[in-house]
Amino acid sequence: MVSGSLFHCRKNSWPPEEYINRTTLQLFGMENAAPPESAWRRNLNSHASLLKEFSVTFIEAIKMVGLGIRLWHYVREEASQGRKAPIDPFTRESCKPSASHGVPMGGMGSGSISRGFRGEFRHFQIHPGTREASPVIANQFSIFISRDGGNKKYASVLATGQEEYLRRSSDQGIMSWGWNLTGQRSTYHALFPRAWTIYDGEPDPELKISCRQISPFIPHNYRESSLPTTVFVYSLVNTGKERAKVSLLFTWANSIGGTSHLSGDHVNEPFMGDDGVSGVLLYHKQVSHTLFLFYLFLFPDRELPFFCFRTAKDNPPVTYAVAACETQNVSVSVLPCFGLDEGSCVTAKDMWGKIARDGHFDQDNFRSGPSMPSSPGETHCAAVCASTWVEPHGKCTVAFAVAWSSPKVKFCKGKSYCRRYTKYYGTSETAAKDLVHDALTNYMLWEEEIEKWQAPVLRDDRLPEWYKFTLFNELYFLVAGGTVWI
Repeated sequence: MVSGSLFHCRKNSWPPEEYINRTTLQLFGMENAAPPESAWRRNLNSHASLLKEFSVTFIEAIKMVGLGIRLWHYVREEASQGRKAPIDPFTRESCKPSASHGVPMGGMGSGSISRGFRGEFRHFQIHPGTREASPVIANQFSIFISRDGGNKKYASVLATGQEEYLRRSSDQGIMSWGWNLTGQRSTYHALFPRAWTIYDGEPDPELKISCRQISPFIPHNYRESSLPTTVFVYSLVNTGKERAKVSLLFTWANSIGGTSHLSGDHVNEPFMGDDGVSGVLLYHKQVSHTLFLFYLFLFPDRELPFFCFRTAKDNPPVTYAVAACETQNVSVSVLPCFGLDEGSCVTAKDMWGKIARDGHFDQDNFRSGPSMPSSPGETHCAAVCASTWVEPHGKCTVAFAVAWSSPKVKFCKGKSYCRRYTKYYGTSETAAKDLVHDALTNYMLWEEEIEKWQAPVLRDDRLPEWYKFTLFNELYFLVAGGTVWI
């Protein structure tokens, strides 16, 4: 039983230096751009320590021999049937678990993607029973700022702590991006299903940036809560005396994590939708990754045969949509396809240089049509850019969204179901385009409902701060716990 004294703690959960500057908070006092007082917080330069692995003493190991033998037989039996055991203590994960998590993206039951508090996209769980924990390094938000006629320029990826993954990357193009954000003056705030990242003068000392992440997790609203989509709303405040040209860039790889981007036959296609919503569709064709890697290992110089292009475990394909909303003050442009290899027609380095120089992509890109399917070993990525001018002491809002559509879920023994969101959007591979459109046009209504739900708890002075944000943040498991909603 929990004692009553547990709820009489009035000590603040965070030291004062981890709060945002009060002046900055006042600047963001518009449209929910400022994070709530009760939230889980971290500085972006905080060390995401590796979690200790489970270990047992010799005496405990002796007592668990019988259990270990049964588990070993179970794991081998599942593997012989082409399935991965949900509990497998004998296989180490490729990515060591760390305390780098943040609020996951998406609603319930349609797969999930997590975004760490330092800005990386990781933990791809699109299909039941599969989880790719490592970050996809090409999936990033970046910002480009120009002042004083171009005499002052700032360019940076809006993420920190990616050095380990950059060292592993063989792509020199991504390494040429602006990985210069220190995170010392930036903070992350989590109150599920929303999160805020505040860049308090980084990378431009005179530009305050708030990124608000919103997912449709709404009690009693079962339609919206089933949608696999998330919105990122950037609020920009120019505290300087000069007009600032700001370009926000959202890049996304045609990947569902791990090595899936190398499997080939993936296609990107630009689109211009209604209400100013424009972006890129990324058609990801699932292939048998095991056959792909095995054959590539045995015959590195040969083309892949047809049997490698079967759907992995008969899982359905996945379609992403990444988009931004064009308004009177914001213009949207896209680069439908760029590669991570030096031999690509447009490389990651070329893409970065184009935005750093011009602040936008060519409008003709919208008429380029579907890209050629990627070859095995080749990675296709897409970029969406939203550009705007922010007047001196002025404010501006820019909204992005990402959605993923994988309409059918199939379990290892062959039974398949349609996910719940297909009741409203159908099973077409272009449903992702409708999802991002509705996300970008309805997210303010989502926030109203979320606030009505959370307000009674957050305003209750009888409850300590730690209890309020823990109560909501622990609900993340309903999204990121492998939930399936049919």
